[in-house]
Amino acid sequence: MTAGQATRIGELLGVPVASVRTAGAQHGYQHLTARLADGRQAFVKAAPGGDEATAEAFAAEANGLRWLAEAGAVPLPRVLGVSRDLLVIELLPDGRATQDAAEEFGAGLARMHAAGAASFGAPWPGYLASLPLDNTPGTEWGSWYAEQRLVPYLKKAHDDGALDDADLSLVETVVNRIGELAGPPEPPSRIHGDLWAGNVLWSGGRGWLIDPAAHGGHRETDLAMLALFGAPHLERIMRGYTGTAPLADGWRARVPLHQLHPLLVHACLFGGSYAAQVRAAARVLLTGS
Repeated sequence: MTAGQATRIGELLGVPVASVRTAGAQHGYQHLTARLADGRQAFVKAAPGGDEATAEAFAAEANGLRWLAEAGAVPLPRVLGVSRDLLVIELLPDGRATQDAAEEFGAGLARMHAAGAASFGAPWPGYLASLPLDNTPGTEWGSWYAEQRLVPYLKKAHDDGALDDADLSLVETVVNRIGELAGPPEPPSRIHGDLWAGNVLWSGGRGWLIDPAAHGGHRETDLAMLALFGAPHLERIMRGYTGTAPLADGWRARVPLHQLHPLLVHACLFGGSYAAQVRAAARVLLTGS
């Protein structure tokens, strides 16, 4: 962290930075923690010399945090400032997941989803990790999900060599059969969009949402993502959710469909090590086993 970056953070927030520490890096961004002169603690994503893509990614995350917070259902850190090369948010104190907190989080997630969205997609360009996310609005979830969430990442993963021709054909069959696989129609929900366990922080006895790829989507997408990499106390999260907003019949059979998009994204980001999971999800959808 350079003195110049500390100055930039202070200028963005209008408050001098008392101290700053490096907290790691991810997807090409520096992660920092900062103590401001007024005593507040902040978490900073920094991309020195940020380009247009970085500016869009930081703006999308800030927009998503604010939009999800408008639902008043699940706590999110406040956005303190955003620019083309900095995103500064409230730093949350460390906590732990408890069963009661998990159940409360599930109920809050259901209420957040119920706040709804104007359409599938969002009025800003999206990002998931370092990859652009097409948020072009749509009115019917199945075709929107196939064209905006499956096809682009399937093509990229295949072009990059992470998936072979057989994998391509298998997922294309899912895309072609999306109408019968998507389940009953539902209105757009206000979803996080990248809700793996690492994007839920447990602090002060509650589950907080961070790093959203927020958009109008299908509520089952967030729940399937929580299950993909093993959220703590998932059964209690689901109890809280379904006790507040029951899911449509057959939702368990649709979990692999909602997991297919993040698996394709991981294949794009990390290569062929995710090919087997992509194949397994597609086969379960097509054969039921």
